[in-house]
Amino acid sequence: MGQKNHNRRLPVLGTFLACGFLLLIVRLVDLQVFRHETLTAKARRNTQRTFFLQPIRGQIQDIRGNLLATSIPTKVICADPTLIGRYAFDVARVLAPILQTNETALVERLKPSFVVIDGKPVSRAYVPLKRKVSVETWYEIHAAMTNMVVSVDEKQLSRTEKTFLRNMRGKSIFAEEDQIRFYPNESLASHVLGFVANDELQTGLSGIEASFNAKLSGIRGWRQTEMDVKRREQVAYRTQDVEPRNGYNVVLTIDSGLQHIVETELAEGFSKFNPVSISAIMIRPKTGEVLAMANLPDFDPNTPGRSGMDALRNRVISDISEPGSTFKVVVVSAALDQGLVRLSDTFDCEKGAFRFAGRTLHDHDPYGILSVESIIAKSSNIGAAKVGILLGNQKLYDYMRAFGFGYRTGIPLPGEVGGIVHPVSKWSKVSIAQIPMGHGLAITPLQMVMAMSCIANEGLLMRPMLVHRLQDDEGNVVARYEPQPLRRVMSPGAAFEMTRALKTVVSSDGTAAKAKLENHTLAGKTGTAQKVMPGGLRYYNDRFFSSFIGYFPADKPEICISVVLDDPKGQHYGGRTAAPIFKNIAQRSAHYLNFRPEMELPVTKEGDLAVRGNAALISPR
Repeated sequence: MGQKNHNRRLPVLGTFLACGFLLLIVRLVDLQVFRHETLTAKARRNTQRTFFLQPIRGQIQDIRGNLLATSIPTKVICADPTLIGRYAFDVARVLAPILQTNETALVERLKPSFVVIDGKPVSRAYVPLKRKVSVETWYEIHAAMTNMVVSVDEKQLSRTEKTFLRNMRGKSIFAEEDQIRFYPNESLASHVLGFVANDELQTGLSGIEASFNAKLSGIRGWRQTEMDVKRREQVAYRTQDVEPRNGYNVVLTIDSGLQHIVETELAEGFSKFNPVSISAIMIRPKTGEVLAMANLPDFDPNTPGRSGMDALRNRVISDISEPGSTFKVVVVSAALDQGLVRLSDTFDCEKGAFRFAGRTLHDHDPYGILSVESIIAKSSNIGAAKVGILLGNQKLYDYMRAFGFGYRTGIPLPGEVGGIVHPVSKWSKVSIAQIPMGHGLAITPLQMVMAMSCIANEGLLMRPMLVHRLQDDEGNVVARYEPQPLRRVMSPGAAFEMTRALKTVVSSDGTAAKAKLENHTLAGKTGTAQKVMPGGLRYYNDRFFSSFIGYFPADKPEICISVVLDDPKGQHYGGRTAAPIFKNIAQRSAHYLNFRPEMELPVTKEGDLAVRGNAALISPR
């Protein structure tokens, strides 16, 4: 009987075993065939990790190699809450003073928590606590964690708990590589350099930092490797290891020495005349190289958030205004180039009041008969208007555009505007007389100094050049930028005649005697323009833009400098405000660059050279 039952159970058992094997085969086929890719990806997520390696952002240097911006290695302090457990309060108590953060908020970040991945809760093992932490601070954190005293009696802990505590002290707080942007000269050339975002990528937000962000940023690398259950990297199982390519260094045409001279003299002028703002640009006319560019108020790019938006704006390229009398050089240059006038030709300046197209134009003095040269020297509005009328609407417009007004100059800085130059079809009957006086259009300071540099460069207009070259970490040049001529605006002969007229501006009979240099001939022009009220239809009677633009040595120009004040107090004529600032910048710059004196210095009774400013210290190049 027992044997029969036993024989009866064998087929049943065999059937169960066969079904079991069949189910196992089905399961294996499901896992190995149908769900292979899904499960492989899940396993990879659990065991593999990709580390992105950030490149070091490139430096910004001046033309002499002086450092203007660099990146300093720092750390991102991170925590693994799975290794902290119940000790969150102890860790927060130790870290909060070092990280200078709120202890209560830190506790919440250190407590174990979960994130949902593929519909399942997973313990968070990576929580960034603070970025841009110095390496020294990281060492302090590491030491504090190693020697941390917890709020439990360690003698009472089990072996497992002691092991957890040891791992917590040594591994729960870790650091990843980071960097912080540093500007060693603080506000020097701040509007040229710009600043970066305070994030992992250090994205450029303004200035060269923004326009050359791709070159400065470099290319990040990555490392893909397997991790063990304790989140330790298994070096033997690295599958990819690509080093980052650091950003290129950008070498500017800016000279820090000249930039310092410009900024210190602007600060003196700002203190004396208390304007809304003051700006200056220094150009090498032959090449278009920008040697210095400055605005006040300025800002410290290390801490740009502490300054208002007005301080962050680069007024040289972003602010437009009517140019006033500096624009007279454009209309007279055009007339000379067209052969319509000579410097000796005369115009009746109507004793200071000229009725034209229903409007009365005025001069600041009641001039009578003036030569074209004297119109420039004395800055006669009526004389310039009559030259413009002789030139005609279309030719004046064509020369305005040829000099670059109404277009962006193409300087590699964000935020540049093109100004306002209306087409002839929108001119009123009086426009042909007002525009030569510097009314009825709006330009940037950079456009005006480039136009003046065009005259200094024998009528050839250059594109402003701000970046000289790009270099790699080892100093190898990877890109070099060359001067770019844009077009010939006027003949060399007409430019020479214009220079001759501009020399008279700084004579005793001109409007800018205060700009006259002691050892160099100077060609320049003053400008005083009433500020336009909101809406653009009326002018303020007591608010002005004051300016002076000049180049020297006049017959072989090396430097062209523009100084512009927005609403100076006490004085408002460009010859009394901007001209003295220009003179100080020019004389100090000539000494810095070792320009050879063009004129003999006065001799004292002892027979020694009289020292006036830095003149006696200048040596030949």
